[in-house]
Amino acid sequence: MPGESPISEKIPATALDHEQSEDSIGRLDHGLRAWTVVIGAWCCLFCAFGWVNAIGIFQEYYQNNQLSSYSASSISWILSLEPFVLFAAGLVTGRLFDNYGPKWLLLVGTFLHVFGLMMTSISTEYYQFFLAQGICSPLGASFVFSSALSCTATWFEKRRALAFGIVSSGSSLGGVVFPTMLSRLLPRIGFGWSLRISAFIILALLVIANMTVRSRIAPVPRKVTLTDYIGPFSEVSFVLLMLASCCGFFAMFVPINYVILEAQEDGVNGEIAGYLLTILNAASLPGRILPGYLGDKLGRFNVMIAMCSLSALVILVLWLPGTLLAPGSEAIYIVFSLLYGFASGAFVGMVPALLGQISPDVTKIGVRQGVLFGCISIASLTGSPIAGAILIRQNGVYWGLQVFAGAMMVASVLFFTAARGALTGLSVAKKV
Repeated sequence: MPGESPISEKIPATALDHEQSEDSIGRLDHGLRAWTVVIGAWCCLFCAFGWVNAIGIFQEYYQNNQLSSYSASSISWILSLEPFVLFAAGLVTGRLFDNYGPKWLLLVGTFLHVFGLMMTSISTEYYQFFLAQGICSPLGASFVFSSALSCTATWFEKRRALAFGIVSSGSSLGGVVFPTMLSRLLPRIGFGWSLRISAFIILALLVIANMTVRSRIAPVPRKVTLTDYIGPFSEVSFVLLMLASCCGFFAMFVPINYVILEAQEDGVNGEIAGYLLTILNAASLPGRILPGYLGDKLGRFNVMIAMCSLSALVILVLWLPGTLLAPGSEAIYIVFSLLYGFASGAFVGMVPALLGQISPDVTKIGVRQGVLFGCISIASLTGSPIAGAILIRQNGVYWGLQVFAGAMMVASVLFFTAARGALTGLSVAKKV
């Protein structure tokens, strides 16, 4: 049919959204309904990944307050659980989305995320923070996060990277709003009400998401089979994309978790150090949208390789030597936060777009996304604790964890390059 997107040929007729007629297939990439979903998905990312982007402020706060008797590595396990559960639960939520759609995932996710934060606000013991902030809240966040990304994938093809970039910009803004708000509220009204106010904001935005996020295709119930979970690993491009993403996420949260602590220990003004995470997340806002726009024009793998290369350079050429040669330099920390925030911003938006590009059947996008995020969750869980263990072994000297983060980002570049080569060969001129 003229004007029909290629992806529509891969969707069974029975899988069309019951609210959409078959002529709506031609409206992929545009139309009020598609962009309304983007708005709702943006709210989901603001509340889910945006909250996870604020975990750096808790590392410093817990070390100086409720969990001061615990090591930095022990505290980082709680915070690393947040991205781990956010991604790992995708193994279940992906299949639930494909079978039943986003409605109940969004409702249950909203409750769990808000309830977990409310329970965190009254926590005093390590195990309480572990259960409420480390498991309950991110489990709910995973439900809304997965639903948002999977629904967005069904509405876009040619503009998919741009759509994901706009959606993932919500996580950047959340990463600006929550740390800034918490840094202001914590010393004024205390930990409990700071968390409760955050939870009420999240509840309001997720109500909007529940009303707007819909899939373009109706769910296609299938039996759970092992093949659905191991099948993607028979694809070379998927395996290489998974390895590249895992290496990137090994590195991604290390600066987010430790840049404030390092700046404070180096003697940077306390107020400026407290805003480094906000600066980093603010810079990631254009780092989410611009690569998505360019990815649709120049090739998504091409742009992702460029952004990962920039991330590696910023870590190894600026953060590492800069803090060794000029410890306490406010300029080094601010410039690093700006550049790293921009460069690393591509990960959240571009990885789902790359997965969509190599996925032949959009009706299985949920489970494939779950498998990929399940693998990424291991890197998200262990990256910061490994960095913390390196920090302890070096008696509080930070260059070791900086080298670790830089090496992982270099490995990510190599695997993304290999994935690109597996798709189209070695030609550098191709739009991939």
